[in-house]
Order: sequence, then C-alpha cells, then structure tokens
Amino acid sequence: MFDKPKKKIYTDLLGKTNRIVEGTTITGSIETIADFRLDGILLGNFTSQGRLVLGPRAEIRGDVVCENADIEGVVEGKMNVSKLLILKSSAVVSGEVTVGHLSVELGATFTASCKMTGIKPLDEKVKDK
Repeated sequence: MFDKPKKKIYTDLLGKTNRIVEGTTITGSIETIADFRLDGILLGNFTSQGRLVLGPRAEIRGDVVCENADIEGVVEGKMNVSKLLILKSSAVVSGEVTVGHLSVELGATFTASCKMTGIKPLDEKVKDK
C-alpha cells in the first residue's frame, strides 16, 4: 500500500563535491556518482553521474563522461556530456565531443568534432528503448 522511501546515497546527504586541488596530478581513471571539481591534472578517464567543474589551470588528457560540465581548463580526448557542456572563455577543448546542449563563451578554443543530441524528456527515452 505504501512505498518505502528510497534510501538516499551518503554523498547526497552531505551535499558535498569531490575536489582535487591545483598542484595534484592523478594518473589513472576517476569514477564517481557525485559532482566533482578538478583544479589539478588528470592523465586518464573521468566518469561521473553528476557535474564536472574543471578549473582554469586544470587539465584532463583522456575521455570524459558526465551529465553536465563547466570547463575553464584543458580537455584532450572524447567527451560525452549528456545534458549541458559550458565552455568558459579560458577553455581549450580538442577531440570528439557529444553533448545534449553546448554553450561556448567568447575566447574559448574549441577544436573538436561535435555532435549535439539535444536533451530528450524522460518519456521519449523510454519509448526509444
């Protein structure tokens, strides 16, 4: 009769964002369900179910998969951002990019092939399967 409320994930309860500070270099892949801010360097792939914020001196040399992304630094590789990719004026992106929607500020460097899929409402995603 009554559905049990879904148990919240620990990171949802904290309301925190993962963070790697400037001066840190990580070699390998990062996988997370939470939002993530990177101000250091990642030599590897990044996967998140949340938002990626890449600071102005940050770099990712590898593939990126996430829901939303705000990029101020450098990304070299494939990017798959299911909703919104925002490239700030200091962003430098090269490689292959697939996005729902794209916003590019004046001054950003975008030398990538780009496919925009648009954001489908949930009921359309279910029909497609």
